[in-house]
Amino acid sequence: MFAGLLAFLPGGVGVPEMMIVGIIALLLFGKRLPEVARSLGKGIVEFKKGISGIEDEVRSSSHSSSPSKTPRPEVTDHEQEVTAPKFSPPSFDREEEETPA
Repeated sequence: MFAGLLAFLPGGVGVPEMMIVGIIALLLFGKRLPEVARSLGKGIVEFKKGISGIEDEVRSSSHSSSPSKTPRPEVTDHEQEVTAPKFSPPSFDREEEETPA
């Protein structure tokens, strides 16, 4: 359990290291050590429940995104095709351009 957490120690975690951790925990918490361990255990259980709830939501959403049993509606083209108006450039008479102003 602690091998991944304390992997930075050379040689891993053995019995002497675990005893040192236990003695430090006993010195810090004393008579409240069972309460602390119980609350830590409850916290871990709640965390695991939350993670499994998230995993269930992901699984259910991935299943619901698959093709559903109800068919998709048919596409019908009832609308007329819309086109842009066509403009012709204005025409100028040659006489208007040649007259001096």
